Amino acid sequence: MARLTLRITGRDLPGRDCGDYSDVHVGTQRGREPDQLVPADAEEAVFDVTAETVEAPDGTTDFRGPYVQGRRGARFIYLTWGELPPGGTFTMFRRAKLFFADIPEELLAAGSAEAVLGLTDGCGLPLCAALRPPRVVWRPGADESLERT
Repeated sequence: MARLTLRITGRDLPGRDCGDYSDVHVGTQRGREPDQLVPADAEEAVFDVTAETVEAPDGTTDFRGPYVQGRRGARFIYLTWGELPPGGTFTMFRRAKLFFADIPEELLAAGSAEAVLGLTDGCGLPLCAALRPPRVVWRPGADESLERT
């Protein structure tokens, strides 16, 4: 088992008020809960997560950890969008998926990768659905140690 550190850097956020939504925030999804929430009017949203890489019974690489979603062979990380009014609770209204299978092999082997992407769709709303290259650019991760586990 090896550790994989991932940084997700989202730019071009849609704004805290967009479409029919207000107090919009984006974060990762840890298990079933939102985590690392950032207001959608921030200049950028940076999320640090870790996963464990393991060899699956068929010899392929599989992923484990609190941020890992989906079935073997189709694992991903959710970015979750929701409303978070002052003093209120987060109410999710859409999500986006970043797939582990899209991470280049050399970055997996290095144990560190960064995904860079814009977070606003063509209508000015929070980006959702399956996010794949070229919309997501995978590059070598930062050399610094990530705090989140």
